[in-house]
Amino acid sequence: MTASDQPRPPLPPFDDETALAKVQAAEDAWNSRDPERVASAYSVDTEWRNRGHHVRGREEVVAFLTDKWNRELDYRLRKNLWSFTDNRIGVRFQYEWHDADGQWWRSYGNELWEFDALGHMRRREASINDVAIDASDLRVTPGEGDLPVW
Repeated sequence: MTASDQPRPPLPPFDDETALAKVQAAEDAWNSRDPERVASAYSVDTEWRNRGHHVRGREEVVAFLTDKWNRELDYRLRKNLWSFTDNRIGVRFQYEWHDADGQWWRSYGNELWEFDALGHMRRREASINDVAIDASDLRVTPGEGDLPVW
């Protein structure tokens, strides 16, 4: 078996426990800011819509994330489970980062995920909005509870 054929637990169909575990695993991977680690959770033919960008396949995921984290400095993310069905999960998230000029941003959004039978994400659709914030307004702490509503 190749790495892309290896199961990526938890596997669908999801229940409360496995959906929460999948969301936490995604949060942990994205907070590593390691594009290769993140890309390994996606199917080799994954398809993304991220804002206005369309990404296909793991190689494009790695390139996209490398560019993202070169611009979005000190990135930190929190995801919360919104809903799930057999092989789909919906999440809401917030992440904070600053640009090269030192301006801090909070990015709010929702993601829709679809998984293959081996637990790799084959489809990701993300809608994201950015708001400039002061450093004194930082509040995203990975792995700690529900996100504030606003």
